Amino acid sequence: MKLERVEVVHVEIPLVSPFRTSFGTMTTKDTFLLRVVTDTAEGWSEFAGDPRPLYCAEFVAGAELVLRDFLVPRVAALPALTAAAVGPALAGIKGHELAKAALETAVLDAELRSYGMPLAVYLGAVRDRVPAGVSVGIKDSVPELLDAVAGYLDEGYVRIKLKIEPGWDVEPVRAVRERFGAGLPLQVDANTAYTLADAEHLRRLDEFGLLLIEEPLDENNLHGHARLQARLSTPVCLDESLHNARDTASAIAQDACRVVNVKPARVGGYLEARRVHDVARAHGVPVWCGGMLETGIGRAPNLALAALPGFTLPGDTSASSRYFAEDITEPFVLDDGHLPVPSTPGIGVAPLPEVLRRFTRARRDLYGR
Repeated sequence: MKLERVEVVHVEIPLVSPFRTSFGTMTTKDTFLLRVVTDTAEGWSEFAGDPRPLYCAEFVAGAELVLRDFLVPRVAALPALTAAAVGPALAGIKGHELAKAALETAVLDAELRSYGMPLAVYLGAVRDRVPAGVSVGIKDSVPELLDAVAGYLDEGYVRIKLKIEPGWDVEPVRAVRERFGAGLPLQVDANTAYTLADAEHLRRLDEFGLLLIEEPLDENNLHGHARLQARLSTPVCLDESLHNARDTASAIAQDACRVVNVKPARVGGYLEARRVHDVARAHGVPVWCGGMLETGIGRAPNLALAALPGFTLPGDTSASSRYFAEDITEPFVLDDGHLPVPSTPGIGVAPLPEVLRRFTRARRDLYGR
């Protein structure tokens, strides 16, 4: 393939309700889509970051600059454009995994569309649908939390994840467990909100039979997570600390985690995400697919990834209606607690032109015209 055009499409989509975590509250999905046009097909992807660098160091305006000035020129210089060539071409640029993932995914989408191959087939998926979990943000009160969880269970979600932070942890978890029983698959996500000094407090969560506690300590602190895991019976799951397959192997070797959350954007794209999956599976470590409040453009490829054999835990691959009254693609609809894996070429979806127009705030060419 030959690169002809790269376009950024900034979108801002209201969430159906505020989503609060330990690092802030979101009321809209404010990000950009990346459209790549080649001489054989076009491809789409979604930048997974936010307008502000709170969850991670990358943010929307910075990612656009990095793409324009450093990443796209290297890809445009490739004599033959393939998704497999993108990673090596960008290896000289340090970090910026989310921006790299957006570019690689859009190229991969275009390439697979030109072959007529679905992403699920390319990655090696073994299922045509995946179980759907849901992430429940921090609420103003325990009764409000219980109402939210009840509503999601009524919709058919098969696993509940609770966001926690100091002051909102043991009692909310206890209330959910007492209300919905020991059979509910339940896990918690701290988003790096604790320190090792909180180990004895976090041990109180062991009594609730959780699937896992996700990223309790600060990012990249494998030694601290290993020490914490030695004091907990609840499996520690790492998210923000794992940037590639090498990090994953190191974390597993140190017993810093017993479960792995794979977010393709965080590790630089779906090719590296597959390698992370392979490393974890080789060590018998369960894997699940995390979420970043994606639109359908980001949700579709996540479903393809979550259909690989090592993804044995339900992920945050929720239905479109979990976050949006109207998605920019055809909506993903929950069916008996599962979502379908797209089976058409590429990522399997494209923006609906009229909906995209209404949610678009700006469009800019990064390459070509």
